[in-house]
Amino acid sequence: MIDRAIFTGKNVIVQGITGTHGTFHTRNMVAYGTNIIAGTSPTKAGADVDGIPVYATITDIQKDFTIDISVIFVPAPFAKSAIFEAINANVPLIICITENIPVHDMLQIRQRIVGKSSTLIGPNCPGVLLPGFHNLGITPARLATPGDTAVVSRSGTLTYEAMDLLTRHGFGQKYIIGIGGDMIRGTGFIECLEMFEADPDVKRIVMIGEIGGTDEAEAGEFIKSSVTKPVYAYVAGHSAPAGVQMGHAGAILGSNALESAEAKTKHLAECGAITADSINDLIAKVN
Repeated sequence: MIDRAIFTGKNVIVQGITGTHGTFHTRNMVAYGTNIIAGTSPTKAGADVDGIPVYATITDIQKDFTIDISVIFVPAPFAKSAIFEAINANVPLIICITENIPVHDMLQIRQRIVGKSSTLIGPNCPGVLLPGFHNLGITPARLATPGDTAVVSRSGTLTYEAMDLLTRHGFGQKYIIGIGGDMIRGTGFIECLEMFEADPDVKRIVMIGEIGGTDEAEAGEFIKSSVTKPVYAYVAGHSAPAGVQMGHAGAILGSNALESAEAKTKHLAECGAITADSINDLIAKVN
């Protein structure tokens, strides 16, 4: 099971801090209160971003600091090397925002991380937000408020909508975890559900899935066997045509009977989740 303590690690670095996206979102994270101690850029070591020192490598940072979390904004062609670097440095939590990482690169990353001490969130995700504590990625923190609801989602934009609706309905959030929509990713629904179930501060869970793959169906079986807290589940793509990619690389409706939004929604309901056919209707059911 994921150790929930990794999400509250104090010292955060940004790999790719000097890029346009890295710099912009570093400033937003710092403004929220996230303790970013350093960043990496192989070609700009010795520089700084708003006073945050830039190093060539994680190993160089570790000579001066202990690292708890790395947030990665490195471009897709170099993302595999950046993730490998963080894994090899035993960074406890690695959050990769980068999109369009090749599937073969992700297969190698999945192989590399097995048995290691690192947990990977992403890629192609908005990251992790702990409202009132820190923002690790690109999630618009202004939509959230601290509370006792946990959110896990494959969709970035629907994550934001769910946060906003929960806040408007008076349900604050403890965790907002975007696991990403790629076919091959790090942490999935089941690992997050297991952590939420074990956390006494979490009273309810919102889970947002998409068409394509069988992750939601497998999560349903886990909910049925191992989750006692109420799970509110929405699967996007009820009108999606077969064989057409819808947004994320993983959101393509294949031939498996449990890949459609309708089939996943039905299965999740049969497994005990509270379901709806729209995110608005789902949040309206939360209590």
